[in-house]
Amino acid sequence: MKRVLALFTAVMAVVFSAKAEVEFAYEAGAELVSAYIWRGMNNGGLSIQPEGLVGFDALDEAIQFRAGIWGSFGATDWKFEKNQPVLFEDYNPNTYFMPEIDFIASLSAYGASIGFNEYYYCDDGESHQSEIWFGYNFDYFFGQSAYFNWYTVVAGADMNIDPSIVFPAPERRAYSTYIELGYDYTFEDWGLTLGAQIGMSPWQSQMMYYNDKFAVVNLSLKADKEFDLGVCTLNIWATGSLNPDGMNTDKDHPGYNVFVNAAGDDKLYMQKLNGAIGLGVWF
Repeated sequence: MKRVLALFTAVMAVVFSAKAEVEFAYEAGAELVSAYIWRGMNNGGLSIQPEGLVGFDALDEAIQFRAGIWGSFGATDWKFEKNQPVLFEDYNPNTYFMPEIDFIASLSAYGASIGFNEYYYCDDGESHQSEIWFGYNFDYFFGQSAYFNWYTVVAGADMNIDPSIVFPAPERRAYSTYIELGYDYTFEDWGLTLGAQIGMSPWQSQMMYYNDKFAVVNLSLKADKEFDLGVCTLNIWATGSLNPDGMNTDKDHPGYNVFVNAAGDDKLYMQKLNGAIGLGVWF
């Protein structure tokens, strides 16, 4: 975190020492999604997901800063149960999905980015995760819409537990990490963007990505059609995701990594194959 703050301070010093023109910027809007898909995983059903960001642009948008709030509020939040026993206070394993509010900040300069995400889940235990990330978008210098992002959880509910030890098992911080490589291609005349992503978890992550060693946990495709309405932008999109690591669960993974296949509501949680469609309005 100290290194992130140091880099942010250095960039700010460059911007203002050069007396660059700094412009206020904001992003606001919301999406209605058929399912809340996060890094290939199903985190909820029909949801409204508003976002509001403020910040600045400098040096003809070569440097950008954004900070704000993103949320997800679903029709299926709080409704699904797994019929699991409550083992201790402030922990309810029977809740599948819950409202989520994220506090986010990012700084980008000439294609390179750093950021911070605070994931807050509106459950009784007030669980949360704090994540830092960095990445690079090759479009700025190379004209190719390929990108690389690295995300690591540094605080909050992110532990690995030894399943061989009887409860209460000892916990250790997992530093759950997600690495994403992606490529987007835009058909300018049609306002259509096609994207592909591959997501990997490089080491054991029981609570976040459900893997016990390096694993490819997300293969995704997305199509996004944009309409410029003048006062706002409307976009319609569809995405599909496959978890290759989940396909090998029965033969390669320990007992804690079980992808639910039961009938009824269980089939919505931790599926190997997920998809969603969405409608967004942005100002």
